[in-house]
Amino acid sequence: MASCDVVVIGAGITGASTAYHLQKRKVGRVLLLERSTPAAGGTGRSAAIVRQHYSTPLMARLALAGVGIFRGMKEELGQDGGYQRTGWAFLVPADARAVAERNVAMQRGLGIDTRFLSDAEVADRLPWLNPENVAGVVWEAEGGYADPVRSTEAYVGAFERLGGTVRLRTACRGLLRQGERITGVMTDEGEISAGAVVNAAGPWAPRLAELAGIPMTMRTLREQDTVWQARSGRALPDCSDSNAVDAIYLRPLGGGRVVLGRGFPKPYLDCDPENYKQTADADFIAEVQERAEHRFPPLQGATLVDSYAALYDVTPDWYQYVGPRAGLDGYYDCSGGSGHGFKVGPAIGRELAGWIVDGRAAPDFARLSYDRIARNELFKQAYGGNRG
Repeated sequence: MASCDVVVIGAGITGASTAYHLQKRKVGRVLLLERSTPAAGGTGRSAAIVRQHYSTPLMARLALAGVGIFRGMKEELGQDGGYQRTGWAFLVPADARAVAERNVAMQRGLGIDTRFLSDAEVADRLPWLNPENVAGVVWEAEGGYADPVRSTEAYVGAFERLGGTVRLRTACRGLLRQGERITGVMTDEGEISAGAVVNAAGPWAPRLAELAGIPMTMRTLREQDTVWQARSGRALPDCSDSNAVDAIYLRPLGGGRVVLGRGFPKPYLDCDPENYKQTADADFIAEVQERAEHRFPPLQGATLVDSYAALYDVTPDWYQYVGPRAGLDGYYDCSGGSGHGFKVGPAIGRELAGWIVDGRAAPDFARLSYDRIARNELFKQAYGGNRG
C-alpha cells in the first residue's frame, strides 16, 4: 500500500479504536501501523482499572461511554475484552471529602451509577478494609477492570475483518510534510501517502511530531506496578480500588493475586522511551507493600510474584491531546493518555473518528485539541482520583 486515505500510527487501545471506527465509517483505505504488536506499549501494562470518577464532565462522560463499550465489546467487535464488573471503590481522605461529594453529584447528573456507601455498607461490602482515616467510600457498581491486551486485539481483529490493513513490527520513522499539510508517513519500507495521519504513538508521538516541525509538549514518565500472591484462605479485595488515603491502587487478578501500584500524589520519573528500566525499584516495592498491608490486612505476608515498569505519556494538564491543529491540514493528535488512556481510549477513538469523517466534534471534546496550549486553556482538575 503506497497510498491510503488515513494512516493511524500506534496500535494501543486508542489508536486501535480510532482505526476500527474509521473503517466502520467507510472512509476508504485505512492503515494501522504498529512498531511492535497490539498493546505492546503502555496499554499492555496498564492496570486496566475501569471507573468513571472524574472531576470534569468531559472525562466523566467519556469514562461512562467506555464502560458501555467494554460491556458490549463482544457484541460490537466479536471478541470479549475481559471486562469484569467487580465494582470500583474510591477511598476518600478527609481533605478531599467535599470535592468528592461535588464530583459524585456531577457524575450522577450524567447518569453514572455512583454514590457514597454508608458505614454499614462499607463494613458489609468491604470486610477486608481497614477503615482508619477513611472519610468516605465512593462506590461504582459498573466499575471493575478489563484485559488491556484482549481489548486492543478485539479492535484490531474487528478492524481487519472490516477490510482495514494492519502492519505490525513496522515503525513509523517520520511524517511527510508539504507546507502546511501532512501528506503521509515514512517507514523502513518507504513512503506511504495519506489524506490524513493520526499520531497515536504515545510516548513516541512527540518525536514524530517534532521531526515534522509540529510542536508537542509532553513528558514521558516511568510508571511502576507490582503483582502479589496472598496467603491461601484469606478473603481478599474482590473489586478494583483507588485509594487516595494512602495513594495506592489495587486490581484483583483472581487466584489470590492482586496488582498494586502508586496513585497520585507520588514522585514522577522522566525517562527515555527507548532506554528505561523495565523492572520496579526495590524502594517502590517496599513502600507499596507497607501501605497495602496496612490498608488491606489480608495482604499481610503476601509474596511478590512480578514487578515491572511501563510508560506514561503526560501532557501539562494530564488530559489527552486529541484532534486537528489550527493551520495544519491532514494531521490529528491522539496521545497523552497518562493514567486515563485505557478506560477512556475506546470512547476517544470513536469520537475522534467522527471528528475526522464529519469535520466537527462535540464542543467539550474539541477542547482536547493541542491548540488549548497556545490559548492557555488547560483543563483544571480537582482532587479526587483523576490521575490514575
